[in-house]
This record gives sequence, structure tokens and C-alpha cells, in this order.
Amino acid sequence: MKKQNTLVSILIINYNNEKFVSRAVNSCLIQNYNNIEILIHDDKSKDMSINKINKFRNNKKVKIFVNKSQKKNIPSFDAMNSYLKLFNKSKGKIICLLDSDDFFHKSKIRSIVNYFETNQNIEFVQNLPIIKSKKNLFYKVNKNSYFSFWPYLAPESCISFKKNFMNNFIKENRSVFQKYNLVWLGFRLGVFSYFIDKKFGCLEKNLTYYESLGESKKYSFMNRSWLIRRKQSFEYLRKVSKKNINKNLDYIFTKFFCSFLKINN
Repeated sequence: MKKQNTLVSILIINYNNEKFVSRAVNSCLIQNYNNIEILIHDDKSKDMSINKINKFRNNKKVKIFVNKSQKKNIPSFDAMNSYLKLFNKSKGKIICLLDSDDFFHKSKIRSIVNYFETNQNIEFVQNLPIIKSKKNLFYKVNKNSYFSFWPYLAPESCISFKKNFMNNFIKENRSVFQKYNLVWLGFRLGVFSYFIDKKFGCLEKNLTYYESLGESKKYSFMNRSWLIRRKQSFEYLRKVSKKNINKNLDYIFTKFFCSFLKINN
């Protein structure tokens, strides 16, 4: 067994998830990899979340932060700001993200460390989620639609990266942090890694339990919100990469339908 020398920082962001936040933290504490620090950021929850979080205050692996600044009240921006605040406080060479309504398989961190040790050229890795919907579990596979321009990009709680990757991401993305309100941090990180940094990896293991709470229904295929988010995603890629995507069929169809529905967002 390899020595557990590499410190891993697990960043947990929370807003109004009193039902789930303890489960998220406990899933980190029972990992079979011990050299971790757990940083929790509560973003002015209005429920009893902070009471749940404070129960971990005496654990030496856990550090708790509470937002005392003004929020944007735009969920994607507030979540991104929470993660960035925790990243600036973190000390690990490897960073793992975790939304508080999700949780890790007990071998997640060891698997991530082993993956980076085996694939030295990779800076960013996503594992696959186990999607919890009511009483059912769905094991996601690594594929997207054949007609899609985009690769499969996993949600935040499936994302891990080396510290230097995030430093480069922040440097190159400062001008767009407050743009594209439907493009969440996890997607931005995946796009930056896959298309720009090109040190992207996918660990073909389902290591993160992802709580499906109906959010995806807001973005049903070809509805207005789905099209706006897709349009913003292309605009984000164009801005940060300066790629010419005008001839891409996926982009052409997205632009056409947005024009047809008079979507200007």
C-alpha cells in the first residue's frame, strides 16, 4: 500500500441543505485515505444548516467558514464564489469539490490520488456519478449525444484537480466570472480543461453519489432554459478560448433556435 503523503483538500459548499450536509461531511471522514482536510463554506443558509455543520467543529480535519459578505443572489455565481473562497484557504496539492447535497464513495479520494499518480500529465479529472433519484440509483456512463459538440462533463461533486490547474483557471477566467449566469463552475472547469488546458482525464468509476432533486427538469431538451444555457456555454467557450465555432453544426442549430425564439440572453 502506498504511503498517504499527498494532502487532499475537500471543498464543501452549503446553502440550505440541513437535510444532507452531515451526510456529505461524514462521507469524507470515513474515506479510506486519511491525509485530507475538509473545508466547509456556508453561504448564509436560512435553515438549520449551521447547527449541523458546527457539530464537526471539534474535528481536526474540518475547517468551517461562514459567508459574511454580500451575496449576488444568482445561484451559479454564489456557488462559484463559495468554492473560490475555500480554494484560497486550502493547502492540498489535490482539490476535490463537493456540493453538500451529494456525497462520496468511501474509496473516492484514494482512487483520485492513485489516478493522478499514475497519470502524471493530467491536471483535471472527473469521475462518474451515481445518480440518486427517489429510491433508484443510476450509474452514469461516460458518453454524450453523438450529435453534441460537447464531451460528457460531470457535475461539480465529481471534479478533482491539481492546485496549479485552478490557479491557471482563475488567471484566465477573471474577466468572465460574473458573466453567463447559467454556466456553472463545474462546466467551466471541464471546458477549460478539455478545450484549453488539454490535460483532461476521466476516471471510469462511479465514485460520487449525486442527489437528483429535480433541477434537471428546468433544462429539458430544447426548452427555453436549455437553449439559453447552451448558448451561454458556447459564448463562454468562445470568450476564454478564442475558438472559431461559427461553422460548428451544434452551435449553428443552437443559434438558429435561439433566434427563432427571440432569445438574446
